[in-house]
Amino acid sequence: MAAALRLVRQHPDELLVGLVSISDRASSGIYQDQGIPALQGWLGDALIQAPQVVTRLIPDEAPQISATLIELVDTVGCDLVFTTGGTGPSRRDVTPEATLAVATKEMPGFGEQMRQISLNFVPTAILSRQVAVIRETPDHAALIINLPGQPKAIKETLEGLKDPDGKVLVAGIFAAVPYCIDLIGGPYIETRNALVTAFRPKSAIRP
Repeated sequence: MAAALRLVRQHPDELLVGLVSISDRASSGIYQDQGIPALQGWLGDALIQAPQVVTRLIPDEAPQISATLIELVDTVGCDLVFTTGGTGPSRRDVTPEATLAVATKEMPGFGEQMRQISLNFVPTAILSRQVAVIRETPDHAALIINLPGQPKAIKETLEGLKDPDGKVLVAGIFAAVPYCIDLIGGPYIETRNALVTAFRPKSAIRP
């Protein structure tokens, strides 16, 4: 396999994103992956500045998952990495363990909030084991977040729960992502409020 190239920002505020779909069956061609297209579409709709995206489709193998996350952060230079799939209780679900293995810091609030959102839709949300972490190198840092595998659940956890008038009832996790990226030295991300409103303290908002 050819060596991965480091991404180069075309704009100072361009977000560099890695999307990793983890599935034995999708990676072997048994069925078509849905996680990556769903994420690409959502990011394209939600971000004012279009992101630069790199994708990977891999099986449920912990060493390969960890190696892929390291590659996307350390070599490719992604600011944000989303994984989909492999976060349940079955024996082949090893995404959280593989993610924690490459972590510098854990960010438990993301997983807690994802389960809180999903519990509004299905009681089996308590079976989900998604984690989020920071991975740091001497000159770079990235936020890595495990997401569910289904497009509907991905959208729900990113956007949160809203009433029929669009009022936020339970905040989606992406509302906290832009400020987290700020804090670890990444680009300034702005969102379209119709989908999700990025929250920052007043002192961190650009004039």
